[in-house]
Amino acid sequence: MGTEIEDRLRRAFAALASAVDVPDTEPELPSRRRWVPVAAVAAAVVVVAGAVAFALSRPDPPPVTLAVSTPPRTTAPPSFAFALLTHCGVDEAKVGNTYFEAETPLSGPARSAPAGWDNPYQHGTMTLYPPDAAVFHDARGHEVRFRARPGATGFKHLCD
Repeated sequence: MGTEIEDRLRRAFAALASAVDVPDTEPELPSRRRWVPVAAVAAAVVVVAGAVAFALSRPDPPPVTLAVSTPPRTTAPPSFAFALLTHCGVDEAKVGNTYFEAETPLSGPARSAPAGWDNPYQHGTMTLYPPDAAVFHDARGHEVRFRARPGATGFKHLCD
């Protein structure tokens, strides 16, 4: 690349020099005036050559990369084995120190376990969705969504 630019500059300077060359046979121009255009051209050549040398000495700019927006990576919510009390229906759950109530309570006849649920407990998994939600799943395909009861210190209903 540098050789091609140098060749172009040489050809341009040669053409420029032949265009500003003033023949010695013109007596009306004093010799001092004849060199003024040549000195101006030489100064321009030095400036252009310096700019080219500067451009060639600079390292190539880093490649442009486009940032692709991706959603932040999150960890899966915590899930763990859970025995859900069903003896008096599916209405509440206690996880750690937090009491939850079912968004849609389920109950069988006379406040017993709902049809298709084990009694007194249904075994499955509980998944916590901070700050205030939990979802119970079991192998039979049951799903119950719970919401935390802020400030609760016990169950709303005690099961006999």
